Amino acid sequence: MPEPGTTAVVIVLPDAAPLLDAAWRIDPALVRRGVPAHVSLLYPFVPESALTDQDERGVRALAASFPAADLLLEEVVTAPGFVAVAVPGLQTIVDAFRTRWPGSRPYKGRFGAQPAAHVTVAMGADNPTAAAHVRAAIGSLLPLRTRATAVQLVVLTEEGWQPRLTVPLGVPDGP
Repeated sequence: MPEPGTTAVVIVLPDAAPLLDAAWRIDPALVRRGVPAHVSLLYPFVPESALTDQDERGVRALAASFPAADLLLEEVVTAPGFVAVAVPGLQTIVDAFRTRWPGSRPYKGRFGAQPAAHVTVAMGADNPTAAAHVRAAIGSLLPLRTRATAVQLVVLTEEGWQPRLTVPLGVPDGP
């Protein structure tokens, strides 16, 4: 589990919440409650204690350089203990954030050097039967349309993940 002060840069996809709800109904332990459906652009990012104005300006500028995007979620992906839905429509922005901050290894390298853009639906699905049930449940909800509208810099606190900065996609940051 991450420690308080851990940060991440994400795109929240509220319309994808039913995917997490379906997994939760199968086994609540598989879903991190309080964490909305999202695509991680950078996790972990810079620790909160080391975040600078330059980091925040960089997040703002990069988010402004990408338009809001309509997305179609169609594919369930699995790995041992893991069920997700691919979000190929956000791969370009994920790649841009990783290129801008090459020192932020995605998921500390647990899923390879360049994991594909995805919404994590279930973690710890080590029981193959539970994983199959989750896969079937979320598969029945696809295809799912959603829209990416903003990038969030979030910080883990004692109360859970909290937004520190929200930046609309495609909107220049003032004069």
